[in-house]
Amino acid sequence: MGSPGPPSCPPAASGPRVRLVVTGDDFGYCPRRDRGMVEAFLAGALTGVSLLVNGASADAAAQLARRHRIPAGLHANLSEGRPLSPSLGSESSLVGPGGFFLGKMGFRKALAEGRVALGEVREELRAQLRRFLDLLGHQPTHVDGHQHVHVLPGVRQVFAEVLQEHGVRYTRVPVEFGLRRCEWLEPRLRAFALAVEEDARAAKEAFEELGLRWPDAYIGLSTMGKDMSVGRIEAAIDQAVQSVLGPGDIQQGGRAITLELMTHPGYPSESPTSGCGEGPDAFSQSWERLHELQILLDPALHNFYRQRSIKLCAFEDF
Repeated sequence: MGSPGPPSCPPAASGPRVRLVVTGDDFGYCPRRDRGMVEAFLAGALTGVSLLVNGASADAAAQLARRHRIPAGLHANLSEGRPLSPSLGSESSLVGPGGFFLGKMGFRKALAEGRVALGEVREELRAQLRRFLDLLGHQPTHVDGHQHVHVLPGVRQVFAEVLQEHGVRYTRVPVEFGLRRCEWLEPRLRAFALAVEEDARAAKEAFEELGLRWPDAYIGLSTMGKDMSVGRIEAAIDQAVQSVLGPGDIQQGGRAITLELMTHPGYPSESPTSGCGEGPDAFSQSWERLHELQILLDPALHNFYRQRSIKLCAFEDF
């Protein structure tokens, strides 16, 4: 983990000892997406989920997580749907017309212009953690950010403080080795991914100071939707291991390291039973979610895990 150090794990037969967390984001967004994630978990392709507590199917998703004992974290949301805090009315800096959050880029613009009240961010994060506790009966195994809002300037400090208040130890730091060499990314997505990575690097200090931990390496900005393939996941894992350990450690078996693969699998969303109050976005309605599910279930990927002695696990296993 990023701080204070990686957990130990049983020695592998050969090569470095690698633990891989495969997280399904946006659990609770819609029943069809949730069904796909449950299938992936039961097949051993997914090791946990991040729950959108203001999602259209959050209640049913929480029931699925309890029934199948799926490790669940909170997908902290400040950009899509409506806030949960009762103290945030129509005049809140976090919402626009209709009482909805400002959107992925709208929130970032408002934050950069100094129009976001960080006290309201704190209230909303606390409200979402309370809702998670109500739904699941326990604190989340980890908390990350929907559309990576948790690493943004100002938000990152509040986020870390609120997690510390609630005793949550694990989060996500979306810094991906080799991201700049991923030429397949469309220019718009590439620019967003690089901006996320820059913010994530800057967030490490605040997270570390307040005792948060995260895997040694992250994968997901370069392998989302249509950009996901078995070969790219394999290459990203190998790149991450090499970057964390170095050639000498790899040859000698090295120390144990941890990785997180962020995913968004499921079946395409359908209106009106999906989204966060505004209906599903285009990505959720496309074939790309199903494509991710199929890749994660591909036997070739699981053969790769076995060949590399990669142990799949959840945050709660650390």
